[in-house]
Amino acid sequence: MPVSFMSSARLFVAVIACAVALPGISSARTVAPDFVELSKRLKPTVVNIRTAKNVKPKQRIRRPQNPFGDDFFDDFFGRFFGESPQQRPRREQSLGTGFIISSDGYILTNNHVVNGADEVMVKLSDGRELKGEIKGLDEKLDLALIRISDKEKLPVAELGDSDSLEVGEWVMAIGNPFGLAQTVTAGIVSAKGRVIGSGPYDDFIQTDASINPGNSGGPLFNAGGKVIGINTAIIAGGQGIGFAIPVNMAKSVVSQLKEKGKVTRGYLGVRFQPLTADLARSFGLDSEKGALIASVEKDTPAEKAGLKAGDVIVEYDGRPINDGNELPRYVAATPIDKKVKLTIVRDGKKQDVTLTVGKLKDGEGEGGASGSETERLGITVQELNRELAGRLNLRDGKGLVITEVKPGTPADDAGIAPGTLIIEINGQRPETMEAFAALAARIKKGDVVRLLLRRADGSVHYVAVKAD
Repeated sequence: MPVSFMSSARLFVAVIACAVALPGISSARTVAPDFVELSKRLKPTVVNIRTAKNVKPKQRIRRPQNPFGDDFFDDFFGRFFGESPQQRPRREQSLGTGFIISSDGYILTNNHVVNGADEVMVKLSDGRELKGEIKGLDEKLDLALIRISDKEKLPVAELGDSDSLEVGEWVMAIGNPFGLAQTVTAGIVSAKGRVIGSGPYDDFIQTDASINPGNSGGPLFNAGGKVIGINTAIIAGGQGIGFAIPVNMAKSVVSQLKEKGKVTRGYLGVRFQPLTADLARSFGLDSEKGALIASVEKDTPAEKAGLKAGDVIVEYDGRPINDGNELPRYVAATPIDKKVKLTIVRDGKKQDVTLTVGKLKDGEGEGGASGSETERLGITVQELNRELAGRLNLRDGKGLVITEVKPGTPADDAGIAPGTLIIEINGQRPETMEAFAALAARIKKGDVVRLLLRRADGSVHYVAVKAD
């Protein structure tokens, strides 16, 4: 599902939204609000953002300096030495949206709207254009804080509570799509908690209010005129499918962006994955709720607390983990050095673990022998040696590697690829072909086999495969 971010104009999406009020349901949320009144009141809080970036091309060849200082000779030398006008420094411009969150000029927008810009210009609803200063960036949440200076107090967009938002509520977007300033669109909340693969903290509001390139960083208002989301992404080719960052996630980092220019987040030191039904059964769990630890990094809070691969975190600091994707958001929002209690399931039994949350550093995140074929899974396994490790681009020189996955088999259906290392089978480590053969011999038709695998890129994950 390709997802597009909207700082350049490439796609036009038209949306017609309607709703019908039903008897017995609160009219505050089902009857269409007065969009005329809302537009008049809220437009002054929304700004258009224009950015410019000087892009230097890669220099391929040196040419002599033009001694004449003349454009004609610049063109001549450029053509003679293989430098076209397109290879010269160029100025890239893009458009976006933002909204004022304080009367002294602080504006919230998307990171991808302003990051890397050499110039940021902010146009107010009254037509005035002011220079903007980037005060803070948060790449992981795709948020940016900029500031403008004005003699008078500026109108402010009131921030609402995105946690109380309900699917089906009316919403309104104001933005700068394709440079069409102060464009108003309306629709409803289509879904909450969407994970679209943009980052580790995905938790998007989906809306059918028309959102297009240029709307990035603009506000999504509820019927009461409060900001409940920051419009951020669309699905390329889709209609009526836009995504907004919940405003509560932004509220949690604004003070850090203002004071430090960046965001500091909590860190456990685990790589995890959501539970599937088959994986849950293989661990003896009666539900798919929780986050499954696939690996534990060395010298991290998780390792010091005794967490290990195969543990399932079902509660974090008093909050249940209903979906594995919730965990990184909870951890990221935890203050550094805070002691938290985790409830985990290990070997089918619940137990509590206490650990001290660490600090997330940049780049870290919360991932010659004869072969043996396992027909019930559809894989062929071989003992790894240096030659095979080099051929498969694997750093490890020992262990067991999957050399073949038969099409249409359970392993193929589970997405297992050749070149993957086998770490565990049902919690046991087969380090030799004999050990693997002994474990494979126990697999019966219909058994759910839990594999802990490591890909060539180093990422570790569990896979549950139902044997034929």
